[in-house]
Amino acid sequence: MSEFMPKSRHPREVLLFRFITKKSAVKVHRMLSDTYGEAAFSARTGREWFQRFKNGDFDVEDRHGSGRDKVFKDEDLEALLDQDAFQTQEELADSLHVAQQAVSKRLKDMRMTQKLGHWVPYDLKPRDVERRFFICEQLLERHNWKKFLHRIVTGHEKWVHYDNPKRRKSWESPDTSSRRRPNRIFTGPRSCFVFGGTN
Repeated sequence: MSEFMPKSRHPREVLLFRFITKKSAVKVHRMLSDTYGEAAFSARTGREWFQRFKNGDFDVEDRHGSGRDKVFKDEDLEALLDQDAFQTQEELADSLHVAQQAVSKRLKDMRMTQKLGHWVPYDLKPRDVERRFFICEQLLERHNWKKFLHRIVTGHEKWVHYDNPKRRKSWESPDTSSRRRPNRIFTGPRSCFVFGGTN
């Protein structure tokens, strides 16, 4: 005689019967484990089914889930990264209509890492503007109080100043170096203040 292997529906029907007869999920799991051995499901699964029965859902048939995540090709992901390497995983997932975890896994499989490789203009936030304005006001008050600027020796010097852009992350393969854009350097005659002086 061949050994009986239960389908997933059979133990669920037993669970439903035992739920109706007011047995606990632990006792039912123990009974199913003794009867079916390894074919029985876990105690946690039994508790989840009991919770469904308590909520009024007595359907023991398999439910059809959403299924596997939508599959996309590496070429699609690479094309999106070529268009804009600054995109986050969430933005890439939205563009490909897949889950963020799928994009993350595929990027790891492609051996891609995020590197700081691009320069983008840096704009001051309003609070930073306010903070700088406040510091300027304090320096003016300090000058009025101590006549600080009268003790400064000035001269004519050449200043070097540059644009200070903010860097953003981009996706690159590990064997490539991050793409750089040099700072724009400006030179020209400017007045320079040399601190020091007499008392």
